[in-house]
Amino acid sequence: MDDSETGRRAVAGLAALRAELSAIRALLADRDAQLAEQDRRLAGQAERVRELEDEIRRLKKLPRRPDLKPNSPGASDGDADGLSPGSSGSGRSEKEKRKRKGRGPRRRNPNLRRREETVSLGNVPEGAVHKGYQDHTVRDIVPCAEEVVYRREVWEFPDGSRHVAPLPPGAAAGRERHGPCVKALAIMPCRQCRPTAGRIAEMPAAIGLDISERRAGRFPTADAGGIAGEQQEVLRAGLETAAWISADDTGARHKAGNGYCTAIGNDFFARFRSTGSKSRLDFLEHLCAGEEDCTINDAALDYMRKRNLSGRVIDLLAGHERRRFGDGDVWRAHLEALGIAGMTVSPDPVRIATEGALWGTIRDAGRIAGTVIPVDDAGQFNVGDLHALCRLHAERNIARPTGSAPCQHERVDKVLEKVWKLYRSLCRYRKRPTPLRKLVMQRRFDRIFGTAAGCASLDRLLERLKANRDELLRVPGRPETPLNANRAGNDIRDHVTRRKVSFGTRSDAGRAARDACIGAKKTCRKLGVPCRDCPRSRLGVAGAPEVPRLADLVRQRAAA
Repeated sequence: MDDSETGRRAVAGLAALRAELSAIRALLADRDAQLAEQDRRLAGQAERVRELEDEIRRLKKLPRRPDLKPNSPGASDGDADGLSPGSSGSGRSEKEKRKRKGRGPRRRNPNLRRREETVSLGNVPEGAVHKGYQDHTVRDIVPCAEEVVYRREVWEFPDGSRHVAPLPPGAAAGRERHGPCVKALAIMPCRQCRPTAGRIAEMPAAIGLDISERRAGRFPTADAGGIAGEQQEVLRAGLETAAWISADDTGARHKAGNGYCTAIGNDFFARFRSTGSKSRLDFLEHLCAGEEDCTINDAALDYMRKRNLSGRVIDLLAGHERRRFGDGDVWRAHLEALGIAGMTVSPDPVRIATEGALWGTIRDAGRIAGTVIPVDDAGQFNVGDLHALCRLHAERNIARPTGSAPCQHERVDKVLEKVWKLYRSLCRYRKRPTPLRKLVMQRRFDRIFGTAAGCASLDRLLERLKANRDELLRVPGRPETPLNANRAGNDIRDHVTRRKVSFGTRSDAGRAARDACIGAKKTCRKLGVPCRDCPRSRLGVAGAPEVPRLADLVRQRAAA
């Protein structure tokens, strides 16, 4: 076989290999196309399953699916765990985690009492050299019951009078036979853990102090250390210095009857007050912060005019020479003397006049001057010129299904998406407020709530929300105002938990002490004061740290 024949066969073999490779490439390309088509179909089916699950959640009135983002910043949408290869869930390497784990030296607790004991080594041989000490720290609690007998000197003076030496400061006087430490031991767990009276009595008994369940249950209900009066001071300080306050209410049983508890506060304080109703008159009494005066001034008369009180009643009150009344009984007697109590007109002249007189007292004391009140749509909180509505409560009304047709759900979802975009824009505006962005926020609000959605019930709701434009868009004018009323809702949640444990109160003193204790606890947390130190300081426990008046701390934080 010559060389030419060998060359022709080699060329033919290469051509066959090339043809076979081309066929394999075409087969692989076809397989890739099939896999891509299958991936596309699977993605479409997964999206369809997700839509059906969302529809089931909507029909069952379940919470919507949360919009979770990948943990790692560089993770792709196709990564199910949101993690790139070699990355951790927090986006940091193991080396960075180990580097950040250490937090430096442990801070010493100033309330921890310390004592030192020297431990000697026995049987030291002669010639040994002392090399100092090696410290070993142990933390422990030493509870013990103690009974102190004060032997008080009794003297009879030459004039025949008998004199007994006074008790030292902090000692229980009169018929009280329990010291401040026992009271603090009963009050602090009642604030923190919300136990029953039986369990409160078990704690002193466990360390050797016999105390009845009835006596132990009286300690938390008593005004220990004047906490109720101090909470009135906190409310006055908060209302005088706050740029905004939030309010909310919940049910509160008292003497086997229905009642309500109202919470008022902001980032610096919280105040609770339980009564038998939740009317606007009751809310104004709460804002008076313990003052029972009724005042007729320009603010009171202006309030009455805005509430459409009869002009004849306003003229009678404005024309009388007396403008301030000591308490409610004197005020009601004044209304009867003027003939207002016997009038049968609408609105009720006694109620509106009393609300106006309380509002005059509030403004005369310098409270709620320029203070924004972001609350839900409850009518009893609609007082003052800077009333603001909670955006979340308005969104909940839109989220309610307006019908069973899928098209109606789609319209609701589109409106909700626009509302949430406006909410995020308002959050960004609070950080960088400018006049131009304020105008943009107002126009976006008018465009969202002024456009018909194509559903009668939804259109009526949007029209009603648009009418409350000033209350819902209070943030562009006052950027420090929160966008919702969650602060008061979070504060009053503690009261709801306590209600589930003890259900209700049986005495007025117990109800006042419960409200004062919850308010003091919430205020201490917001001010960064340990909750255990405040009652110990007010009761005069020996060695307890001195805690300033909470009202002074509220004023300092508001001025900072």
